[in-house]
Amino acid sequence: MPSNRITDGAERAIIENMLDRNRAALIASVRGLSEADARRRLVASLTTPVSLIKHAAAAERIWFQRFWAGLDESECDGYSNRDEGTFAVAADESVADVIAEFERASERSREIAARFDLDDTKHNPREGTVSMRWTLLSMIEEFARHAGHGDILREQIEHAPPVA
Repeated sequence: MPSNRITDGAERAIIENMLDRNRAALIASVRGLSEADARRRLVASLTTPVSLIKHAAAAERIWFQRFWAGLDESECDGYSNRDEGTFAVAADESVADVIAEFERASERSREIAARFDLDDTKHNPREGTVSMRWTLLSMIEEFARHAGHGDILREQIEHAPPVA
């Protein structure tokens, strides 16, 4: 994780900093891998190092663009359905393309989140009433988990025999 860690002060600044640090950790788990290695499937699911980044970009859109901003799917800047499609990386998308997509979605999420107070709430059909605070903390949880997945996949790739 980057070293620009905020450990005291305003609650919102701490939460947003932790979210940004987990976004960066997720990106770091794929950065520097070859295109082939970033797409290697080492588990039964659709999870690959690059698909974790693609999924995270969709999560940003689902929670901030669709849920908080109330945008229709057609108004979002990419895939925003809650299904396995969030892990789909097209053959012509490079790792750099997917990272840039995630960074764009993250920036848009920051802009949307800034419109709301931490205590603002909305009803979510799956979760019930949720606050902006809960959403930000949920994204921290999601991205920390996936950064860990990415770290494990990267370790498997870097210490595995070459693919024939």
